[in-house]
Amino acid sequence: MANIRSSYVYVMSNHSKTLYIGVTNDIMRRISEHKLKQTPGFTSKYNITMLVYFERYAGIRDAIQREKQLKGWTRIKKIKLIETLNPKWEDLSVAF
Repeated sequence: MANIRSSYVYVMSNHSKTLYIGVTNDIMRRISEHKLKQTPGFTSKYNITMLVYFERYAGIRDAIQREKQLKGWTRIKKIKLIETLNPKWEDLSVAF
């Protein structure tokens, strides 16, 4: 039997509420990489270091499908989703 790992869709932000949506099977590692700016690119350039929203899935396929869906949403719709569970835009990574 295959070992099924949880996968996550996550939304990162900065104090200006710039949004980044990603998917991972190791959320602790991935958030740490963002915070430490270990990968050059958008999140490093814009100081995207706060985890503001995430969803957990049993498999990577479902997580990727959800990531694509969220990326297709308007900014306003993404913000409403975040604020339903995190109205103060707190860094949720402290829970990990």
